[in-house]
Amino acid sequence: MSSVANVTIHASQFPENVRRDLLESLRSRQVNHKFHYDSVKQAQKWLALHQAYSSSRKDPDCAAIYNAAFAAAVAGHTLPQAHVIGLGCGGGQKDSRLLKQLAGLGKQLVYTPCDVSTPMVLVARQAVLALVAEENCLPFVCDLASADDLPAFFQTQRPAGVPRLITFFGMMPNFEPDSILPKLAKLVRPHDQLLLSANLAPGPDYAAGVQRILPQYDNELTHDWLMTFLLDLGVERNDGELKFSVQECPPGGLKRVAALFHFSKPRRLEVEGECFEFSEAENIRLFFSYRYTSDRVRRLLGQHGFELRQQWITDSEEEGVFLCHRA
Repeated sequence: MSSVANVTIHASQFPENVRRDLLESLRSRQVNHKFHYDSVKQAQKWLALHQAYSSSRKDPDCAAIYNAAFAAAVAGHTLPQAHVIGLGCGGGQKDSRLLKQLAGLGKQLVYTPCDVSTPMVLVARQAVLALVAEENCLPFVCDLASADDLPAFFQTQRPAGVPRLITFFGMMPNFEPDSILPKLAKLVRPHDQLLLSANLAPGPDYAAGVQRILPQYDNELTHDWLMTFLLDLGVERNDGELKFSVQECPPGGLKRVAALFHFSKPRRLEVEGECFEFSEAENIRLFFSYRYTSDRVRRLLGQHGFELRQQWITDSEEEGVFLCHRA
């Protein structure tokens, strides 16, 4: 294995654009989620949190539905070459399991781990090098929310003309659905397959289901991970309190868990040459996570030009995987 790694970085993650997004996060009091993965320290904290609480790591049934989804996607891919694009790849654990199934059938593999975090794409790259030739692993750093030329970029990647398997795991909760699904619709070509996951609210009562899972977010590792953003800017822990709540999101009728830091005393920050004054009783939203139901996911996919082929739901009804293509 080479001692260097070639990483392509999209303009959306160039310093001037990252600076713009950081300042806008502070002005609007709504933190862009990408700033929770920005540093090596934050990436390591997220990976530790994922290891401790992710259903795919802790729930055998959750691992089983992903394996079934991978098998279905692989069965629909009949060519000798396969290109997997992991949008929001994280540490690449799920993508590596999909690639392993493809490798088991003798497929010639190309993998593009794509994430907003450079540390994450490097971790994902490392996770798959036993399966994918180094020259065919193409790490790509970009901000999915603001990059508008991704269809053209991916069109230039080899192998040309081969149907792609695009994964979007763990990302739906942290995007506004009406902003991210049109972007996915532009990326997924008619013969491509899209595998995405969604966090679900268990039980027949949607509102009660979201309330039921609320305590899963309120733990020490999540607090530590989310607070790193503020602490690194100069906020002190005793400046306030991080609280989780359920928010209503009209007009779609969706609900999400939100984490807001409530200031109990004034705090002045100087960031990138700009001054920000936070007053007592003011708050800043650090994080949100949408909770869906399988019917709501299917309806949203249909509204944005996708046809659902198969779905897999855990027995706990808290996570689902959906295989779809362009209608």
